[in-house]
Amino acid sequence: MATIDYEQKIPNNVDLKSDKKLQRALEKWQPDYIDWWRDMGPTDFNENEVFLRTAVSVDRDGWAQFEYVRMPEYRWGIFLQPDDSERTIPFGDHMGEPAWQQVPGEYRNMLRRIIVTQGDTEPASVEQQRLLGLTAPSLYDLRNLFQVNVEEGRHLWAMVYLLHGFFGRDGREEADELLERRSGNPDHPRILGTFNEPCRDWLSFFCFTTYTDRDGKFQLLALAESGFDPLARTCRFMLTEEAHHMFVGQTGIGRVIERTCQLMNEHPDRDVKELGGIPLDIVQRYINFWSSSSNDLFGGEISSNAANFFGTGLKGRANEAKLNLDHKALEEIYSMEVWEDGRLSSRDVPLRNAMNEVLRDEYVNDNEKGIIYFNKIVERHNIDFRFSLPHRRFNRRIGMYSEGLFDLQGNPIDQATWERDKNALLPSREDREHVASLMKPCHEQGKIAGWIAPPQKGIDGKPFEYEYVKL
Repeated sequence: MATIDYEQKIPNNVDLKSDKKLQRALEKWQPDYIDWWRDMGPTDFNENEVFLRTAVSVDRDGWAQFEYVRMPEYRWGIFLQPDDSERTIPFGDHMGEPAWQQVPGEYRNMLRRIIVTQGDTEPASVEQQRLLGLTAPSLYDLRNLFQVNVEEGRHLWAMVYLLHGFFGRDGREEADELLERRSGNPDHPRILGTFNEPCRDWLSFFCFTTYTDRDGKFQLLALAESGFDPLARTCRFMLTEEAHHMFVGQTGIGRVIERTCQLMNEHPDRDVKELGGIPLDIVQRYINFWSSSSNDLFGGEISSNAANFFGTGLKGRANEAKLNLDHKALEEIYSMEVWEDGRLSSRDVPLRNAMNEVLRDEYVNDNEKGIIYFNKIVERHNIDFRFSLPHRRFNRRIGMYSEGLFDLQGNPIDQATWERDKNALLPSREDREHVASLMKPCHEQGKIAGWIAPPQKGIDGKPFEYEYVKL
């Protein structure tokens, strides 16, 4: 079993104590991290005991334990999957060569950029969600929020370890900068746009963890194939924790839909808003916003950076080593619709230049499964409504499609049509005000807010009524 050393000031399974210089550097960074957490982490709850899971092993089975922990005392640390000394680079120009244990000098800046961008998303999401605990619909949900937050904090530690351990002074400066940027700060924002969006209500949180964390899943899957082995190994373990975040999101949206359907059937002649529920069309508009914003996180459809990341062996496709494909991707093409001169046309693009779109394909397919899950709920209640996933061209801010306007099916529309229809496509001010009006805390043990259904089961075999957070 690949156990984690919790006797150290910084828990780890990388034998940190054998590298005193690195250990001192990280122990110097640690108090700054705790200060950031207290300033920008979940507000008002740092002294409460929370029923959290903590990684105790990097093995798949029995890797975590559950116990009450105060969040500032959570044992954040550095956990990599075990080293495979025979691992080779599975794709790109260096395919078949031994995986790198140190940073290749010629790819240093490129690799640092990848790690910093990934690392920046982790504290950003904590900052976006810091006030949500004040309006949690139940102790179960409050605990899940905090579990997501502490694991995002640990994912930051994963990237900071790589920066400190492999990039010298530049890495240390980048690690400090990760604690200085702030989500939504106009003067010093987070790197990626979605991580500067406000996340003020729980429907936004559930959509964020469904769609934005799913982007994180596919970015981690691509980086888990990296020829830089320490990055690949840490991303594989991060994926173990990331799965819970998407579970929180998808089941959370599902529970909102469940409760709305219940209210519609109980009071067929009443407006769901009057009953304290969230209408299904508002849920759809929130899905439209967060899924389209998260589509931007994959980058442009045709990208020389994506080609370079793949060619150099730094970032592959999701599950690259398992694909029955040409892992060098030198001769293949990718057919896509491009937006040029105000119209759509077909173009064949060298596959390496389309790697962002290849990864987005996997993401969209995964999102479609979630839509099927939501529609099964409304079908079970015999409600005449069906959810849909907006086309990847809809509401884009990054890539070629950001130059045009498109409806939910991806058809081009003009400015007048967009202005006429946008409040039916994206959350309006009235939508957000209604959702905000429902965000009243329900912190009583065993109780839940009226706009969301309880979960089918609790956490770690405990019932929903368990005291998941001691208030």
